[in-house]
Amino acid sequence: MPEGHMIHRVARDHNRLYRGQQLSVTSPQGRFQASATKLDAKTLERVDAYGKHLFYWWAGDQVLHIHLGLYGKFRNHRSPPPTPRGAVRLRVIGDTHAFDLNGPTACELITPTQQIAIADRLGADPLRKDADIEQAWSRISRSRSVIGKLLLDQSVIAGVGNVYRAEALFVNQLAPERAGQTLDRNQFDSLWQTLVAMLRIGVKYNRIITADPDEVGKPPSRMNRSERLLCYKKECCPRCKTAIKSWELGARKMYACPACQV
Repeated sequence: MPEGHMIHRVARDHNRLYRGQQLSVTSPQGRFQASATKLDAKTLERVDAYGKHLFYWWAGDQVLHIHLGLYGKFRNHRSPPPTPRGAVRLRVIGDTHAFDLNGPTACELITPTQQIAIADRLGADPLRKDADIEQAWSRISRSRSVIGKLLLDQSVIAGVGNVYRAEALFVNQLAPERAGQTLDRNQFDSLWQTLVAMLRIGVKYNRIITADPDEVGKPPSRMNRSERLLCYKKECCPRCKTAIKSWELGARKMYACPACQV
């Protein structure tokens, strides 16, 4: 499932490419056609990202909500786009660019009130300026659940997925199975700042990069896949060379160093 950096990158790119334009909106697959007709030839006012959710605001207070889920994917094209490939739920065509959306968990036309309700269910998003850090701290500091599960709970912190939780906990030397309520405020603040920094780098380079370029000896744009991460899917710890442990935690595979993370 895409993590928050990708969703914010999509919002940034779509604002740049489509904002302020009257767009052609269709549903080649047909499942979204009734709603697409309501948006066709309307002006896109802005695109917002919140956690793993995208909100496209159109003239007339109409909001398109997209959640990619496990299988959703955007395909970008120059305008005019080629013949649709596969089951394209949504096709949007602008002046110079176009995109197709295949396989999303959610692609729905909602009201501003419904948008607020969705946002209210989400926790603090490290990439948003309006992130409620105190709310995230309150939920974690009062929870008996382990931090490895809490980081995947979108109602606690929105936008963090399996890779970022492993990498952020590793950087902060926190055991994934520590209860949230055992973290002190300094540990939480450090964890939060790590997530903010990692996600911002992800938006900039459109990929997850948690390793230090100085230690790798390459700029982030030239790192290969194995060089970008610290512990996720690694065989041994880059700090102490202990074998990385992996196990199921929160219905996803967790990776951690049993020696460094306590």
